[in-house]
Amino acid sequence: MMNKDMRSTGNVLGSRIDALSWNAALDRLLGWARSRESRYVTICNVHVVVSASRDEAYREIINSADMATPDGAPVAWMLRRQGFFGQPRISGPDLTEVLCARCAAENLPVYFYGSTESTLVLLEKALRARFPALQMAMESPPFRALTEGEDVKTVDKINASGAGIVFVGLGCPKQERWMAEHRGKINAVMIGVGAAFDFHAGTVSRAPAWMRNNGLEWLHRLASEPGRLWKRYLVTNTLFIVGAARQLLLK
Repeated sequence: MMNKDMRSTGNVLGSRIDALSWNAALDRLLGWARSRESRYVTICNVHVVVSASRDEAYREIINSADMATPDGAPVAWMLRRQGFFGQPRISGPDLTEVLCARCAAENLPVYFYGSTESTLVLLEKALRARFPALQMAMESPPFRALTEGEDVKTVDKINASGAGIVFVGLGCPKQERWMAEHRGKINAVMIGVGAAFDFHAGTVSRAPAWMRNNGLEWLHRLASEPGRLWKRYLVTNTLFIVGAARQLLLK
């Protein structure tokens, strides 16, 4: 449907997901970034929409985002079933790569917030090799909650960097909550890109293109980290299938 704020969106298990092309997404994001507008963007895969369907407060964060992109083939497929034909996946790792290239070309600074110091060292090295002109700053916050004073310093540091885009890699649902709490404080577009930090740093291998294009990226990740991810994929994939079937049958 077309909303009053001129966003074309679909409904995936109760989450409001934007139906838009890559070009439309990039134009909107870079427009906000150039203007240093305080916005936040959620990248919605199966895990996100299932979590949102089971947690009202988290669902409100997703539905209040300035943009929610369909990451994961099943989420994009649900939009196509709702009449948004040809809807592509717009995933965190891909979006990070494309935006870094565009920001390097436009001399638009970016900021990476999240992950560990060791991962950020590798990430910076990899990005500098690919995008020598990219102006970037990085910060690995402690895993505990920040004090009020620490949070103020982080906000000031990000704003002082001149970044138009802040890539947030705190993991779901922490990164979405953090972005929602900082809209209106951070003068940049915050994008929750999750595992993109690890993929681009090379600490986690990404599925080959043929698996990503056929909705099998989850299987590659499961094979890479079975001990950590088997329960998540068993539960969330099952809940998604049940929820999607119910939604399509009752529409």
